[in-house]
Amino acid sequence: MLITLKVFAQPRLLNGISKKNYLRYSVLEATNARCFSSTNYRRATNTNAAEQNRLEINGSSFVADNWTNVTPKILSYLGMNKHLQSNHPLSILRQRIVNYFYKTYKTSRGNPLFSVYDKLNPVVTVQQNFDNLLIPLDHVSRNKSDCYYINQHYLLRAHTTAHQVDLISSGLDNFLVVGEVYRRDEIDSTHYPVFHQLDAVRLVTKDKLFARNPDLEIFEQDWRESQGNKSQVIHSSSKCLDQSKQPCHTLEAVKLVEHELKNVLLGLAKDLFGPKIQYRWVDTYFPFTQPSWELEIFYKDNWLEVLGCGVMRHEILQQSGANNSIGYAFGLGLERLAMVLFDIPDIRLFWSNDTGFLSQFSEKDLYKLAKYKPVSIYPQCTNDLSFWLPSGVDVNAGFVANDFYDLVRSQAGDVVEQISLVDKFKHPKKGLTSVCFRIVYRHMERTLTQAEVNDIHKRIADACVRNFNVEIR
Repeated sequence: MLITLKVFAQPRLLNGISKKNYLRYSVLEATNARCFSSTNYRRATNTNAAEQNRLEINGSSFVADNWTNVTPKILSYLGMNKHLQSNHPLSILRQRIVNYFYKTYKTSRGNPLFSVYDKLNPVVTVQQNFDNLLIPLDHVSRNKSDCYYINQHYLLRAHTTAHQVDLISSGLDNFLVVGEVYRRDEIDSTHYPVFHQLDAVRLVTKDKLFARNPDLEIFEQDWRESQGNKSQVIHSSSKCLDQSKQPCHTLEAVKLVEHELKNVLLGLAKDLFGPKIQYRWVDTYFPFTQPSWELEIFYKDNWLEVLGCGVMRHEILQQSGANNSIGYAFGLGLERLAMVLFDIPDIRLFWSNDTGFLSQFSEKDLYKLAKYKPVSIYPQCTNDLSFWLPSGVDVNAGFVANDFYDLVRSQAGDVVEQISLVDKFKHPKKGLTSVCFRIVYRHMERTLTQAEVNDIHKRIADACVRNFNVEIR
C-alpha cells in the first residue's frame, strides 16, 4: 500500500552504604525515588488557556512550551522498570553486574562498598542532564531532535549520568545507578526510544590512593598554588582533550586510577563473556571524563563495544564538593549486552509481556544464561509512505525525521519493526523535495493481516494530516 502525502506547511515539531552516607542521602532519594505510570499523565483540559498548556506527571505539574516534545506513548513507559522485573533478561544482567561490584569492592567489615540506586526519578532538569556534566551549549545531544523535553527546563533523562552530581554532593563516593533512559532515535531492531543504562562512580582521596606512598600527591603543586581562594571556572569543551591527563592531576595519580579502572572493568567483561576474551581499549572523548576510553571485545567475529569510561573531570567533583578526590566513572547499555548474551534478535522483545518470551529466563542461576528461542517466526508486512516537503525545506534543513518516527510510534506502537528512508529527490521545476519512508510491520506475538496493517498505515497517514498539515495526493 503506497500513500503519497503533499506537505503545504512546515511540519509542527513533535519534537553498601555507610550510616553517614545513608542519612545524608535519604532526603535526596525520597525526592527522586517516585515512579511514574501512564495513568498518572494527563494534559490539563481546563477552559483556562494557561491550564491547557500544562502537563501533569504523577502529581507534578509542568508548563508546556515550544520545547515540549514528549508524547503520551513515551510517557507510558515510565514506571515499567524492566530492569527490576523478576526473571527478565535486563534484571538478570543488572544483578550480575551489581554482584560483581559487591564481591570486588568490600569494606573492612566485609560489606559491599558500592551502593545501588535503581529507582531514581527519570524526570531531570537540563542542568542535571547537561550543564552539570560540562556538556557544551552547542552539543548535538541537547537538540530537541535527540531528547524528550517536557519543557525548556525539564526532560526525560538521556543518560543515568544525569544523577552523578547530586549523588556525589550527598556524600556518596562509590555507587551504581541503574534505570531507563529516553532518546529520540530511528526505528529498527537495535534502536528503541527507551532503553536501560548502568552508570558507576568511584572516588578516592590521597590517603586511599597513595596509602603506600604518602609523599605522592593527587594534584600538581603549581595547580594547587594557582587556586588560592579563587573559585574554579568550569570550562566546557567539545574538542578532543589531552588524553594523558587533566592539568590539575599528577601523572602518578592518573595512572593509578587508570590501572584500577581498566583492571576492574576488564574483570567485569570477563565475568560476563568468559575469561578468555580478546579485548582492546580505544581512546575516545566524553565531556565529563578525561582521559576516556571504550572497552571492546572480539565476540562472534566482530568487535563489540562493552562500555565507556574515564577519569572524572575535576570540575565536576569541585561543584559536587569532592574537591580533594580523584575518581573514575563508566557507563554501559544493558540492552546492547543482553541482546548479545541472550541471543535476543529484536530490542522490542524486552518490552514484551508474552509468557512465551519471559518464561525462557530465570534468576535461579545468574551464571547460566538461557539463549532466546523464537516461539514462532511471524511474517513482515511492508508499506511505503511518501510526501513532499514544504518549499525551502530539506531532509537536512528543517525536516526532522525523529518527528515522523514519534508520530508512527504514537499511532502504531511496537507493531512497527523498522522505518527507513528509501528515496528522496528534488523536483527540478517545483523545487520541492520528496521523501519516501518504508515502514516494516511485524507483531512480536502473532501474525498481522494485511488488512490490519492497512488500517494502521491509514491511521499514520491521517495523523500526518492532523499534525503536519499535509494533503494526500
